[in-house]
Amino acid sequence: MKPLVLFAHGKESGPWGSKIKHLAAIAERRGAKVLSPDYADFTDPDARVRHLLQMPLIPHDGLILVGSSMGGYVSTVASETLKPEALFLMAPAFYLPGYANQTPRSGARQTCIVTGWRDEVIPVDHSIRFAQAQKTTLHILDGDHRLNEVLADLGQLFDQFLGKVLAAKALEAASESTLVT
Repeated sequence: MKPLVLFAHGKESGPWGSKIKHLAAIAERRGAKVLSPDYADFTDPDARVRHLLQMPLIPHDGLILVGSSMGGYVSTVASETLKPEALFLMAPAFYLPGYANQTPRSGARQTCIVTGWRDEVIPVDHSIRFAQAQKTTLHILDGDHRLNEVLADLGQLFDQFLGKVLAAKALEAASESTLVT
């Protein structure tokens, strides 16, 4: 069985924008199944969280949540319930007025954030604050909110993160199989 990489797009983007297409291709090369639901009918971030939590997921061996902007908030809040292997966040929409969870916590084993120094939508300080509180990996690139101009760097960071997550999962599986035999 393969791992499942589940994408959550941002407020004003769609499930198969250029960033998600780029990262989905990387995930598929790494042997993962990919799912990118459309949240366009939900303008409220917490309604998106509820939608994700109610969504039936295809069978998988390890869940990796990936979220961009509002999708980063959605993936993080949902991770507290879903307990995925990993959480990869791009310019996550944390600490914003109107979002119910003002102290989001990662429920994932591994978390990585990538944001841009020139983000005009979500202040970079929000990602720094979350990374510091969660003691998690943070990459700050010379990009804006969409991170499109640093897409190659973003893809490289995602590929490295997936490699690390999948290697840890394989090591865990190998360790469990030696305990059983």
